[in-house]
Amino acid sequence: MKIFKSKHKLQKKILNIKNISFVPTMGGLHRGHISLIKKSKTFKGKILVSIFVNPKQFNEKKDFLSYPRNLKKDLIILKNLNVDFVYIPNVKNIFSFRAKNKIFLDKSSKKLCGQSRRGHFEGVLNVVNRFLEIIKPRYIFLGIKDFQQSYLINRHILKKKINTKVIHCKTIREKNGVACSTRNNRLNENQFKIASNVFKYLKTKKKLIQKKISNFKLLKIKKDLINLGVTKIDYVELYNVKTLKRPKNKREKFKIFIAFYLNKIRLIDNI
Repeated sequence: MKIFKSKHKLQKKILNIKNISFVPTMGGLHRGHISLIKKSKTFKGKILVSIFVNPKQFNEKKDFLSYPRNLKKDLIILKNLNVDFVYIPNVKNIFSFRAKNKIFLDKSSKKLCGQSRRGHFEGVLNVVNRFLEIIKPRYIFLGIKDFQQSYLINRHILKKKINTKVIHCKTIREKNGVACSTRNNRLNENQFKIASNVFKYLKTKKKLIQKKISNFKLLKIKKDLINLGVTKIDYVELYNVKTLKRPKNKREKFKIFIAFYLNKIRLIDNI
């Protein structure tokens, strides 16, 4: 496993490698990240993992500074997974050059997380666009726990005709149903239990909605979630997974999208 902090040294090393599978991360690696890397192994190319906590996608400096980091542990995990390359740039390394492609921000970016986190997706696409220009991977592996994010990255890649294919990977969950997330490290035992109850409640609710879409009663759902112990709800929405528009009938394939707080910890999921 080779570790790079300089983009020039990395580019020199990978210049003639035509089949790179890229897994972008912000570190704090968990089973979700591990599943992305294992999936990338099935594509038979070289595997490159980035670790970069992107300041431009955080709305609050406190949230950026408190984001869980454990580089030593991350590198042990990556070494055990036989990753070929690890790229750990600093802010200057990523943002010091002028990107060739201007980011394309689909109008669906204004929904869900885009509504409550102004500038978030601009920050995500800015950094992913730069990684793609530096690495030029054949594939990029993204988990659908961050469904809106992976949807927008794919729209950007298609619009700009970038020669990289997005591989969408399933959400990996803890035994109690909570979606694996680096932020889970900040949850105490009671909060972790509440997060599990939120998942179970929404899973049951989705089955009812699949029988009759009018069963989606937003105010009732929000009230039930607060009663379960949720501190605050950013959104609970029903969207078609292909169009990110509200479904008109139960025949459409849809998910329940949610962002909620347990004290000051913000969690997202789609079920």
